[in-house]
Amino acid sequence: MPLGRGNVEGQGRFASFNAGVLDHWEVKNMIRSELLQQLHNDNPELRAEEIEQVVDIFFDEITQRLAEGGRVELRGFGAFSTREREARTGRNPRTGESVEVPAKRVPYFKAGKEIRQRLNGS
Repeated sequence: MPLGRGNVEGQGRFASFNAGVLDHWEVKNMIRSELLQQLHNDNPELRAEEIEQVVDIFFDEITQRLAEGGRVELRGFGAFSTREREARTGRNPRTGESVEVPAKRVPYFKAGKEIRQRLNGS
């Protein structure tokens, strides 16, 4: 079944992805190599190198866009963005002494409506 193609009534743009791929993944936690293997199992017509290249491009593009201060929205899935954290005074857990923590940007993900509904069984 092709990824992200087709539409099942009431399930939105990623219906075939949701219905055809995610439903049979029973893994609670997944690392990158397991993701690549599952995608290869679901798409035997693609070489493992092609799948790895697509996954690399996907994550690299999201990372690059966030590094530029942008936002990446995947309709029905969610949106990746960054949030600013102000400088603060923290504590060294080992010694208890005060440590200055500089301001920084951190990645943020907000789940989309479709994924929230799936997670909550709606």
